[in-house]
Amino acid sequence: MYAIVRSGSRQYRVEEGALVVVPDLDAEPGTTLTMSEVLLIADGDTVKAGAPLLEGATVTAEVVARGKGEKIRVFRYKNKTRSRKLTGHRSRQATLRITKIEA
Repeated sequence: MYAIVRSGSRQYRVEEGALVVVPDLDAEPGTTLTMSEVLLIADGDTVKAGAPLLEGATVTAEVVARGKGEKIRVFRYKNKTRSRKLTGHRSRQATLRITKIEA
C-alpha cells in the first residue's frame, strides 16, 4: 500500500515504514504529524484518486530528525571584467517516518 501526499509545494510517494525528507516543518523530533493532503491511495489493484484531494484519507508520520540539506553553491561570473562571486546556502529539512496510511 502506498499513497501520494503533498507537503509544501511538492508531492511524495510514501509507504508505511518509509523515511521521507521534506522541507522544514515546525515540529520537534519525536512528535506525530497528520497529513491530510492525500492525493492518491493504491492498495494492490485498487486505486483511489482524489479530485484533487481524497476526503477522509490521512497519513500519519513521526518526525525523526531536523537539519540542513546539501550545500548549494551559486557562482556568478561576468565576462572580461574579472568579476566573480561565490555564494551558497543550505535549506532546512525534516525527516519523517510514515507510520500509518488510512483511507
